[in-house]
Amino acid sequence: MITACPVRTTGESPAWTICPISPGWVLDGNPVARIEHLSGSADATANTYFWDCTAGRFNWHYAFDETLHILEGSVSLKFADGTTHRVSAGDIIFFPAGATAEWTVEGYVRKLAFCRTPLPTPLVSLRSLVRWLKRLRPGAAKAGAPGMFPAG
Repeated sequence: MITACPVRTTGESPAWTICPISPGWVLDGNPVARIEHLSGSADATANTYFWDCTAGRFNWHYAFDETLHILEGSVSLKFADGTTHRVSAGDIIFFPAGATAEWTVEGYVRKLAFCRTPLPTPLVSLRSLVRWLKRLRPGAAKAGAPGMFPAG
């Protein structure tokens, strides 16, 4: 049974927690970052956060896949290949696990982040195999048809 999910309305203020940027990553200034955990998957591989930060320049190393949507402010992002992009409210960016970017926040930035820990290759292969086998079962084309594998 799936239970009701929490709903965040526009008028609610985030319940911020200080989220210090690793001192070794800070290149200039004294950026202050905060975070609020909004949701997480049952298997802990996916999470959603509000995150904000004051002025400063710092490196960020992505340990997981992150898709972010800039909600307020802007940031200049310098990538490993030397290219720089300025992103602001409304822009969406994807960083794969292992990526690095230099962030320059001139004033303030706030984002909504969708984070996902990639599955190890053997598990991805196993999941693909199970999906392929499900397609082979008798009556698989019929919605809800019973078979030798559980739905999911």
